This record gives sequence, structure tokens and C-alpha cells, in this order.
Amino acid sequence: MELEIFVLSKPGGRTINEDAYGVWSNSSACFCVISDGAGGHQGGEVASRLAVKHVLEWFYKTPEAGTQALAAALKSANDAIVEGQWHSPETSDMRATILVLAIDTAHATATWAHIGDTRLYCFRRQRIIAQTRDHSVVQQMVDAGYIEPQNLRASPSRNALFAALGDPHTFSPSIEATQFRVRDGDVFLLCTDGFWEYLDEAQMEQLLTQAPSPEAWLRQLESEVLKRGRAGQDNYSALVVSCTEAEEKTLMPGASAVAP
Repeated sequence: MELEIFVLSKPGGRTINEDAYGVWSNSSACFCVISDGAGGHQGGEVASRLAVKHVLEWFYKTPEAGTQALAAALKSANDAIVEGQWHSPETSDMRATILVLAIDTAHATATWAHIGDTRLYCFRRQRIIAQTRDHSVVQQMVDAGYIEPQNLRASPSRNALFAALGDPHTFSPSIEATQFRVRDGDVFLLCTDGFWEYLDEAQMEQLLTQAPSPEAWLRQLESEVLKRGRAGQDNYSALVVSCTEAEEKTLMPGASAVAP
């Protein structure tokens, strides 16, 4: 399986970008991470960068794409943030969301894990076939039938999370239980809430159908975010992974990257 990866990360209307992302690959696997400092907690930019750094370091030492590996990598990130909370008053309550996508390029399988409301979507033939569920109060209200799914983005409680990295007492990530078979043409979108809050799923599909390439699609999505955004809007970040079958080819080794 051959991968193309496109990324953007912007501060939006804020002075500090609390989002972070990273990618690391070798000849048989690729690991993509995206994190967002949780709103309402100081030190969010520190937490998100710690999370990405420690997840990528864990995979560099143990490049495995299974569920146990993802759980261990996320625990490493959580432990690092909890430890960092003791370093200064400014980081004593820091939290972060995180999403990790691990693709076994040798066997064309993928799995993912997340905490918070940073999302993963998988598109096949321009339609969403997999999507993570937010660890948020409003998602629980949708699940219970109190809010219609189409009203989730407009809810005043949308930013209230019940799970994030940095909790010293509770660590409960959601991990895809079975390996996902990746097919030629599949596209993954990893994005923070500052990105998906302005884009409903039907629009994502429509724009993907119209776009000449995954990279162009990402730019079109960003244009919609900017068009619908408001003064002081949240940081927004997105990472697109385009998957293509390639005979006698493997993903070339890449360097790790952590960026705001």
C-alpha cells in the first residue's frame, strides 16, 4: 500500500495554535497523530505537543500497528502529560485530545485510537464508511436521543468533554477493535474540532466527489472552514491520508515530524 499525506494546521482566530500533529513511517507501517489542547485548560499547547512527541517516540521504538500497540502509545502520552502537570502552575491542569491512525502498509490494514473530540473519517468511493465517536457530553446526548445528530455542532455544550489525555485517575481511550482492511482509493481524514465543526459529513463527501485530488479536497475543505468561521475561531488542523495499491512497492522510510 502506497500513501500520500497532506497536512494543514492553522491558529484560526487565536494567537496560539494549541493543535499539533506528527507522522512517522518505516518500510512497512505509517503512524499519524493529531492532538488538540483541551479548551478551558491552561497549557493546552504544551499538552498537545507532549502527546504527539511521546506517541511518535513510542512507535519509533516499537513500530507495531496493532491495538495493544496503540493502547500502549496513548498511555505513554497520558503519562507524559500527567508528569508535566507537576512542572509549573501553568501546566498543572493541562489536557489534550488525541487521535492516532496506524497503517500496516505491508498488509494493507489499519487501526486507530482516540480520546476526546478529534475525529477520524474513512472515505471509500467518496462515502464515509467509518467515523470515530466523540468523548463529549453532547455526543452522549445525541446517543440518548435528546439531540438530533444534525444539531450537534450548534449545541452550546459541544466543547464539554468527559475524556481527554492528562487525567491522572481515568485513562480510557477508544480503540478500533479489529483491523480495518484498507482498499485502493481509500482516504482518511484526521481533524480537530476547529475543523469539522464547520463541515457536515454530507458536504465532506460532496467536495471529495468534486475534487481533482485529495490535496485539492483538503484545500477546498479549508476554504469552507474559513468561509463559515467567525472572529476568534478555534485553531483548526487536518491530516489527509490517500491510499493506493502499488505492486512491488512499499512506503519509503520517512522522518518523524511534530509541528504546530
